[in-house]
Amino acid sequence: MTESSWHICNFVRTFRDQAIISATFWTTLRKTPKGPPYHVFLSSVRPPQASLPNVKSEQVSAAVVTMTGHPDDLSEIYNENLSASSSSLRSTTLANKVTSILSASYADPELRDALWMVDQRKMHNTPEVRRKLRLEIQKEVIECNSGIIRDFGNVKEQLERIGSTISTLNKCCENMRHQVNAARQENAPVLEEAKALLAQREDLKNRKSLLDAFNEHFVISDEEIAALTTATGVPDERFFSVLARVKRVHSDCQVLLGDENQRLGLELMEQVSKYLNVGYQKLYRWLQQEFKNFNLDNPQIGFLIRRALRTLAERPALFHSCLDIFAEARERVLSEGFYSSLTGSSNKLDQDSTAKPIEFYAHDSLRYVGDMLAWTHSAAVSEREALEGLFITEGEDIARGIQAGRQMDLWSALDSDNFDGKRALSDLANRNFLGVARVLRQRVEQAIQNQEDAILLYKIANLVGFYQATFEKLLGRGSSIMETLSTLENSALQHFQTIMTDFVASIQADVIQPPRDLKVPNFLEETLSQLKELIKSYESSMSPTLSQNEGFQPVLNQTLVPVLESCETLAMKLDEPARSIFLSNCYLASKLTLQPYHLSQAQTTRLAASLESSISNLQEYQHAFFLHTSGLHSLLEALVSFPDTTEPSLAIRNHPRFQSASLTEASQTLDDFLPSALMDATDNLRLLSDAKLAREITAEGADRFCKDFEFVEGKLVEVDELTDRKMAQNEEDGTNGEEQIDGHDDTFVPLRSLFPRTSGEIRVLLS
Repeated sequence: MTESSWHICNFVRTFRDQAIISATFWTTLRKTPKGPPYHVFLSSVRPPQASLPNVKSEQVSAAVVTMTGHPDDLSEIYNENLSASSSSLRSTTLANKVTSILSASYADPELRDALWMVDQRKMHNTPEVRRKLRLEIQKEVIECNSGIIRDFGNVKEQLERIGSTISTLNKCCENMRHQVNAARQENAPVLEEAKALLAQREDLKNRKSLLDAFNEHFVISDEEIAALTTATGVPDERFFSVLARVKRVHSDCQVLLGDENQRLGLELMEQVSKYLNVGYQKLYRWLQQEFKNFNLDNPQIGFLIRRALRTLAERPALFHSCLDIFAEARERVLSEGFYSSLTGSSNKLDQDSTAKPIEFYAHDSLRYVGDMLAWTHSAAVSEREALEGLFITEGEDIARGIQAGRQMDLWSALDSDNFDGKRALSDLANRNFLGVARVLRQRVEQAIQNQEDAILLYKIANLVGFYQATFEKLLGRGSSIMETLSTLENSALQHFQTIMTDFVASIQADVIQPPRDLKVPNFLEETLSQLKELIKSYESSMSPTLSQNEGFQPVLNQTLVPVLESCETLAMKLDEPARSIFLSNCYLASKLTLQPYHLSQAQTTRLAASLESSISNLQEYQHAFFLHTSGLHSLLEALVSFPDTTEPSLAIRNHPRFQSASLTEASQTLDDFLPSALMDATDNLRLLSDAKLAREITAEGADRFCKDFEFVEGKLVEVDELTDRKMAQNEEDGTNGEEQIDGHDDTFVPLRSLFPRTSGEIRVLLS
């Protein structure tokens, strides 16, 4: 249904409902007396204002006033009419109709629309208006129906035209369908054949592209085979590019082996492997020939050789065989160069005629050995630099090549060691110097055996040790040069030890008595002089990896310690103080010689301890000299024999040493001794080489003597005081105190009066 038809239907339905409402409304008006009864109707059925969204209350009220002409209150009219109707009850039918009207809800949208339309017409409640309303409504309904009929007629005509058009189109489509089916049946074989031909064409195109790619990647041309397998000629850029392509083809053949039909892959891999082997053999033979006459001293090492080595590393067996040939050639060249430097004979035209051969200085063993070691070191540095330029520059590529070669070789794969370029270089340099090491060992050993100077031997040993530390950084610890230098160092030290042992033995055999002046013996002075030279030589060539004390202590044990033991043996033949003076002189000289050098600190400490022991003996001797020469020794012995208590001290007076004559004699002896005591004591140590030390020793002995004198003095004073107290007590008791005390008839004499010297006087005289 069209939109216009739908609107027409709604219009018709609306007017129909309006007609029904209008008829009911005007019927009620005609039958209601005294005024417009629809006031009652409206007041009774009027809903709240909120229930009329489209019709305002003012509009409804205006419509009612217009139609009735009475603007009175609706409730009053309603009550009046209701009372009149209830009292008369004229007609039951009229009451039912009124009830029906009153029961109708004004909220009904149809009723509300009808009332609104009545209000829009601006009608008045007259018989003529009531009579014409129905006619007008019917007329409008009839007009609407006629308009609808006309519209439906037009719709019908349009639908008929559309139907005829659709029928025509259906016929055309059916005709076309028959024609298409006929053409399809006729062209079906041709289309199938064309489709098959297109598929075949695409398949052939794919096969052709696959074949072209296979030929381009896997097929090796005759020119490439010739460049790879030709026995003559130098490998050039073309050779290496073809070899790289063949290796790539050989690697990619493994993809072909993954197919069910492996025949093509196996045949192709076999053929490519044969080409590869021929190419590597060609490269190996060329390197063999080059290494035989290869000049490594040339700083401009060809890039071609480095590239050949890097490529040949993929065949470890051929690579190591090539290195063996290279090592043999370099060993021969280095040996000839070393021999030429030794003797000065060479076939080289560019040799410097002004340079003297190393053997020219063979009479100077130290320079002779130093020149040989210096040449070896210079050659080793040059050799290593050249080898680094040859191998280490391409070391990573060589390592990868060797690893790839081991993975391809079943037996070599069992060797899991990775290639280390620096270690391989050190091993190669070590092999290159095998011939030089043999000649060097022979010449240096000959120089060591012909040398009888211990200092020179030790300098040679230190020189060899210095170069040993240098070569360890350069070639590694396990190199042939390191083993040779270690053997030479041990040989020099053993020969040095032998000479020092013979020297000590000759000392012990020749020297029977120590010097009369107790000075340092000549053999010790000679030993100390040699020791200075040895220390200087050791410090100038000391390896930083060795401890100073640990490195030089064996030398001290072989030189100084045996000589000092010989001095101690000679000292046993002397008496004191000559023995201690002689040992002190020896220890002092040794200590002064070693003290400036830090590396002999331990030995210096032991010498200081031995010197302190000798000094202590001399101090004891000087102390005894003071005691015996002064006569104090007898008094001190007598006092020491008494217990250190108060009561027995009275018995000291009865001791023979403390009688008047003896004590007076001791006092006189002391007085005679004191004026020249210090000079006499100092004269005892006149042969000590250190005068200051002699004075210190004498002063220490004098100090001990003063302490002993103070002890004797104190005891004498104590005895005198005790005697005085005893005599005073006897006088109070009325007894003869002197007889009781002394036991003699002599008059009491204080001991201090017989021995009057004081400790202060003694210290002044001996200071």
